[in-house]
Amino acid sequence: MSNEEKLSKVQISWYPGHMAKAKRIIEEDLKLIDIVIEVIDARIPVSSRNPDLDKIIKDKKRIIILNKSDLADEKETKKWKEKLTSQNTIAIIANSLNTIKNNEIIRTIENMMKEKKESELDKGRVGRTTRVMIVGIPNVGKSSIINRLSGKNSLDVKNKPGVTTKKQWIRIANNIELMDTPGILWPKFDSEKIANNLAFTGTIKDDIIEIQEIAYELIKFLNEKYQNELFERYKIHEKEWEEITILENPIFELIKLIARKRGAIVTGGKEDIEKTARIILDDYRSGKIGRITLEIM
Repeated sequence: MSNEEKLSKVQISWYPGHMAKAKRIIEEDLKLIDIVIEVIDARIPVSSRNPDLDKIIKDKKRIIILNKSDLADEKETKKWKEKLTSQNTIAIIANSLNTIKNNEIIRTIENMMKEKKESELDKGRVGRTTRVMIVGIPNVGKSSIINRLSGKNSLDVKNKPGVTTKKQWIRIANNIELMDTPGILWPKFDSEKIANNLAFTGTIKDDIIEIQEIAYELIKFLNEKYQNELFERYKIHEKEWEEITILENPIFELIKLIARKRGAIVTGGKEDIEKTARIILDDYRSGKIGRITLEIM
């Protein structure tokens, strides 16, 4: 079975009924909302944006948060922010694991609502709550951001895609309430590259993808764009790589070399490719290979 055929199975398997239901709920609840915060993954700013959301959100005021910036290439993240800003989009770089610019986000919300608040004040309306909806695909860190904004564990954050299942209102500042929404993907990915990127970052669950194929594609990318970081992580010497390049499939040989470096060997001295694939994916997702952006401008 080809890699494309395997990824096509991901497309079929990934859109369960609860995501279709979540989409309908978001459409209904938007009537109550003043501003939408869209959280995307700074490592994959294109692949982590659900194209269906544009159709749903339409002309609502929007803030885009480039999250997980601590795992992304800093220079590339700045370029993506500049591009979004040039498109008249408000973009904020954030890191939900350690620090997040709470004040910047709240200040941005207040500035976006300033004109409307002044208009309401002129009409004698005081104290109206600004309601904000946070949206995004699974695994971009929405719940972690909410917890940091609210200063407490308002949500139960689990390390699994799409675990937020019920609507919650959380007060994040005086007269600002935030509504969380379930993470939703779209029924069919536009390209194999997008499917790969979502698999690399763990947005698509590992139990419905071919781990070895995905790790192969990731190593292929890393060797091309971030070879220094890759070689440093797995203690690969230039001479070892030179010896590999003359073989029929250098990328597969590179994975086998990583297996030997990591001691992933089965009975008989053969490399355990399945185990090595999981090591590579875990190392990338946790940032152990380095700060790496998969969508380079």
